[in-house]
Amino acid sequence: MNAIFANFVPGPGMMIVLLVVGILLFGRRLPEIGRSLGKTITEFKKGVKGLEDEVEPTNMTAARTVDPEPLRPPQRLTAAAPKFDDAPAPVAAPKVEEKAPTPPQHV
Repeated sequence: MNAIFANFVPGPGMMIVLLVVGILLFGRRLPEIGRSLGKTITEFKKGVKGLEDEVEPTNMTAARTVDPEPLRPPQRLTAAAPKFDDAPAPVAAPKVEEKAPTPPQHV
């Protein structure tokens, strides 16, 4: 599926051709388009900043009412050795009685 759309991505040469065609067709209106785009971006940033200002004061007042703990010097902690329970008594393997080998009998 991605290979289908890869064919429609313009390369550097095609970008230059599109830029030239855009300048020829919209050359007189480019300053107006740039100004309106700049105003739009500025208004958007103001709106985002207004939203951030509305959200932050509630968080800032809650954070200011809580006093942080005073800083303490770092303490050295000693790592305790792991404690193991006594191991259960080993289980003895059952004894196997060995029989003396019998000599071969000749018939």
